[in-house]
Amino acid sequence: MSGKVSAEQIAAFQDDGFLIVPGLFDPEEAKILHAAAKADKAFDEHAHDLEDGEGGKAQLVLWNKAGEDLWGAIARSERIVNAMEALLDDEVYHYHSKMSIKRPRTGGAWSWHQDYGYWYQNGCLFPDMASAFIAIDPNTKANGCMQVLRGSHKMGRIEHGRFGDQTGADPERVEAAMKTMELVYVEIAPGDTLFFHSNTLHRSDQNTSDTPRWSLLCCYNTKHNNPYKKSHHPCYEPIEKLPDSAIREMGATLFESGTKFWDPVEDETVGAGKE
Repeated sequence: MSGKVSAEQIAAFQDDGFLIVPGLFDPEEAKILHAAAKADKAFDEHAHDLEDGEGGKAQLVLWNKAGEDLWGAIARSERIVNAMEALLDDEVYHYHSKMSIKRPRTGGAWSWHQDYGYWYQNGCLFPDMASAFIAIDPNTKANGCMQVLRGSHKMGRIEHGRFGDQTGADPERVEAAMKTMELVYVEIAPGDTLFFHSNTLHRSDQNTSDTPRWSLLCCYNTKHNNPYKKSHHPCYEPIEKLPDSAIREMGATLFESGTKFWDPVEDETVGAGKE
């Protein structure tokens, strides 16, 4: 797939605030992503533990640069970038990527939030931003799959802050939204991808299963929304898109050569954030 999305898919994204694309990465590519993620020791060494206040602990590894490694190839792949540009109706650039990790039985929950609830603080004037959430493991209700509120992006930015033991969106407004909007559990298989708008309310439960839940998020900003001030995430830089074949070609050589999948020394590892 070259990232071409149909008019119907664009309309669904605009109405719902999200779009699920099954099999965006085919089974062979999904195996490459899974094997690389689990073999990459940098994720174990640089994961930030995030307590959920309920006895669980989520982990996140975050980086800004879409480089020449496998994870950069995914973030720069035509199928992701072209789809993002169609959904957001502008040229996009790589804002950051992150690996979200929920260990079996201990993986923590994420409270309700909007990504723009935080990215707003980085000098982005408009919520014209979105993320591609790619399943590395099967994402199920039992292991804490993503949950979204259909159409919640139309509410605009909700106040975010510290509410009780959680940092996230105003729970009073979220509770009201849940009475009128459909809650969708995003149960997806490896290689499936969820595109979601930066104002879409989302959360996830703890992982109570015996299986891990790893997911890769590639986040993008639009060119016209270039931040007016510097922050810990980058300003606009053109993306050098890579053809769809690059992921499979890179996967064929990575394990043979022993090449590092991601080198945090050569990147700007930002640290903790939100799923």
